[in-house]
Amino acid sequence: MAAPVDPMSLDFNALRTLRRVHALGSFSRAAESLGTTQSTVSYTIDRLRRALGDPLFVRQGTGIVATDRCDEIAAAVARITDDFSALLEPAAFDPGQAEATITLSCNYYERMLILPGLLQILRRKAPGIRLNVLTSTVLGKGQLDRGESDLLISPVPIEDSGFFRRRLLREHSVCVMSPDNPLAGQPMTQATYLTAPHVTVIYGGSWQSRFLTEIEAQGLTLNEVLRVPSPAAVPRIITGTDLISTLPSRIARAFGDRVHVTSCPFAGPFDIHLYWNARTHHSPMHGWLRSQIAETVISGGDIRLP
Repeated sequence: MAAPVDPMSLDFNALRTLRRVHALGSFSRAAESLGTTQSTVSYTIDRLRRALGDPLFVRQGTGIVATDRCDEIAAAVARITDDFSALLEPAAFDPGQAEATITLSCNYYERMLILPGLLQILRRKAPGIRLNVLTSTVLGKGQLDRGESDLLISPVPIEDSGFFRRRLLREHSVCVMSPDNPLAGQPMTQATYLTAPHVTVIYGGSWQSRFLTEIEAQGLTLNEVLRVPSPAAVPRIITGTDLISTLPSRIARAFGDRVHVTSCPFAGPFDIHLYWNARTHHSPMHGWLRSQIAETVISGGDIRLP
């Protein structure tokens, strides 16, 4: 029988490993996320088991599941590690002297809306701050939970306690089509909209655009002929065809005269929020960056495409 381990000998690396395995439900994925080996993760979890007197994770089928005690410990570990990270932040913050890498989780829309203006601010006011951008799809909450990202900009609502948020803007959908589409310049009635051949942007993951939710809620069906994961190629796809697409209004405006824009019978309004958690909530640097992101949206508000 392995000798017990003194709980007071555990360090923050061990706690971080426990938190990551609990969040990902996999030793191998946790190792990859932490930049270490699976054997190192297994060794660390074994020490934690002996220190805490609990199996922590048990085999179920081809995977692992956390014990009830592990769920409790992981929640406490999250609070401890987040509080400790906050303690490491300097009391004062000088943007011009800051040296840091901050990870931002978002998708195409948010990247196009936020990054150009934000990078201009950072290069001018805080050139030592570097950004690492992750694609969130619908995984942004988990990325924040696991400490893989510091900030999340997303239309996917997070109502859980322990997360902070700030609404950046309200958006709605419009119809776009080739300028020579026979429907250009005509009123877009509900019947016309539903029967027109549609290029649907699905953005990835299980999140569904609000206009699609509205259509389904009324028991109606859209005439979809193509699904794409991003709006980037929509103008080229619909040019010279009878296809239409439904896009957020700011993206549609950014395409300029490449597309004809008209109102959509299913406007599907939605909010874009900035999310963060306790780990960075009291950080002067992150507080400053959050304010710059909000200012970028307020002062700009439009997407600029090449």
